[in-house]
Amino acid sequence: MSSRNAAFHDGALAGVLLSPLKLAFSLALGLVALLACAWIVDWLFVFKVWPQGIEQLRELLTHDLASGIALAARQGAGAGVITAPANALYSIVFEATGIHDMGTQFANGATLSIPDTIMRRSYVSHREGIEAAMVGTQLLGVRAAILARFAPLLLLLYAVGAADGFTQRAIRRACGGRESASLYHRAKYLQLAVLGLGGVSLLLWPGPVQWERCVALGALLAGGLASVQWAYYKKHM
Repeated sequence: MSSRNAAFHDGALAGVLLSPLKLAFSLALGLVALLACAWIVDWLFVFKVWPQGIEQLRELLTHDLASGIALAARQGAGAGVITAPANALYSIVFEATGIHDMGTQFANGATLSIPDTIMRRSYVSHREGIEAAMVGTQLLGVRAAILARFAPLLLLLYAVGAADGFTQRAIRRACGGRESASLYHRAKYLQLAVLGLGGVSLLLWPGPVQWERCVALGALLAGGLASVQWAYYKKHM
């Protein structure tokens, strides 16, 4: 029996009320971490690997944007489903913080106050890094939008794999076959690895992505692992 003096955050009502906030905070923290990783990868390749520097990053953005718009057109959607997430992410990171307006103001060559002059010198000294972060942010938004267009395929193959797994489980139970909790958990965790690491790798990959091949392969792996997972589901339903 629970104590009446339990803290508010331990109660069931508090859990229901705080769950959306916890989820929103976790998603925001994950987005910040993903964005930071994208910037680090972009800076590394722009300043250390690519001969053309930021121009190659812009070409990569142009390539993925064209691929995303073509994919959306084949699915009967407009270009906005690809450009809107990229613009929204850029707006949150650079326009809401004033960095975009700061760069525009400094580029006009207007007379500035002493604090603004100091800020302008700092901005100019880090201009290439800031531009790489801007382009990289847009690239991340475009790739996230492209990845979201493949969600129906992923859900379909997962459903097919799960249905096949439940069928195998029913046959095995009827025939007295063995159950394996270890295979169930391994398949479940491998799905998380395939979807999580695969998705992050596609978002951060510093080169053109063959979306149809990569996502189809990941979806097939996830579907196969779903079949194994539910085929060896141990508990009775």
